[in-house]
Amino acid sequence: MSDIILALDQGTTGTTVLALDAATFEVRGRKTVDVPQHFPGPGQVEHDPEEIWSGVVAAINGALASTGLADAGARVRAIGITNQRETTVLWDRRTGRPIHRAIVWQDRRTAAICQRLRDQGVEPLVFDKAGLLLDPYFSGTKIRWLLDNVSDARVRADRGELAFGTIDTWLVHKLSGGAAHVTDVTNASRTLLMDLKSLRWDEVLLGALGIPDAILPTIAGSAEIVAHTKGVDGLPDGVPIAGIAGDQQAALFGQGCYAQGDVKCTYGTGAFVLMNIGAVPVPSRHRLLTTVAWKIPGETAYALEGSSFIAGAAVQWLRDGLGIIKSASEIEALARTVEDSGECVFVPALTGLGAPHWAPEARGLITGLGRDTTRAHLARATLEGIALSIADLVDAMGKDAGAPVASMKVDGGASANNLLMDLQAALVRARVVRPKVVETTALGAGLLAALGAGLVANRSALPESSVDRAFDGASAGAPSAVEGLRARWRKAIERTLR
Repeated sequence: MSDIILALDQGTTGTTVLALDAATFEVRGRKTVDVPQHFPGPGQVEHDPEEIWSGVVAAINGALASTGLADAGARVRAIGITNQRETTVLWDRRTGRPIHRAIVWQDRRTAAICQRLRDQGVEPLVFDKAGLLLDPYFSGTKIRWLLDNVSDARVRADRGELAFGTIDTWLVHKLSGGAAHVTDVTNASRTLLMDLKSLRWDEVLLGALGIPDAILPTIAGSAEIVAHTKGVDGLPDGVPIAGIAGDQQAALFGQGCYAQGDVKCTYGTGAFVLMNIGAVPVPSRHRLLTTVAWKIPGETAYALEGSSFIAGAAVQWLRDGLGIIKSASEIEALARTVEDSGECVFVPALTGLGAPHWAPEARGLITGLGRDTTRAHLARATLEGIALSIADLVDAMGKDAGAPVASMKVDGGASANNLLMDLQAALVRARVVRPKVVETTALGAGLLAALGAGLVANRSALPESSVDRAFDGASAGAPSAVEGLRARWRKAIERTLR
């Protein structure tokens, strides 16, 4: 085995670390550690940053141990980080201790702040400069809430005593022994605070949200050395941290969506569709987001993004909340025991609706229940609800692009569900392509780290994604049945939005 690239994928429900062969990018070791979830109140979701860090260290050591090499740590040549993007941490610069648990991207507590800012006319400014809409999803209002609600936080922030970071920033801080305070352009583009064109923190946006620039990290590219390891259990000092990208951008890169018009969808806790739109940050006309796809040497790319906040989390709800299944993997077999979902439609708005509706107050809805409805119908309706949410995003994306999406690459845990993928192909009316390696989020971080550390000369030297299977929607039902399902979905969405 050659040298190793460590790819750290810090997600909402778990941290996965891959030990990638630095020459072939094949996975040589892997470890996943669960992330404890904290729910202090309705609509509130938090993580303990120190629990995240301890999980990352455990996953690093587990991945290295699984290579079977006694000297695996000494072989690490670069580290890449990808992360849940909008989750927000504030910590004391002197002690390194968080002043509050991290507020997770799913958290809706800042809905009132967003509404006040809309009432003040701030949203057009945010959309023009940052490419985003005002929603509790993004980091900026989470920072505002922490400054307003944690004792002395605003005074300390104004004095420069506090540091803000998304999870990538927190991990670089910890990996470097506190030496670095940095983020990359993809994560910065999710804060409401960065100008998409200049790729810098924007004074006007900071003023509108009431956030001091003293707490902000330096913005770096997605493939450059930003720090070196120091004092990390299982790793030598001096390993370069050379790649950073938010999870969805890392997946876009890992899928090889390098050409303008390329589209991917990642199915995780939520589901996220991104389209590469090239070197110009074109605004959406259909309530999608414009975001930075990556910044690598010689190239900055942008993307249109549609976000569905609940995907795999809906299956988890069937398992943990309703007890309909014992494990997430059971849902496909159960759903296949019925030909369709009957009249049952499930809108999985368990934490509000994302694009293109942007309704944080919306809640989940199940319609069409009858005496003949079984748990199998609910299972199939759940898969359909996930796929229908994505279909709305792809439709909006096609309208923005001026042409229907013809092909979509998929990844993430739920992409292993063949029924879901076939339903998705039928509902988006496009070819759905699944790679052999569905951990493309972590792979993307590893590829960026290889570029940033100079282990490969340029992007063209990176390996191409290999195809496992393509889906055409053949087993999803007749076209008339698919159109009937979409009609019932539209009615259910209208009821959800009332």
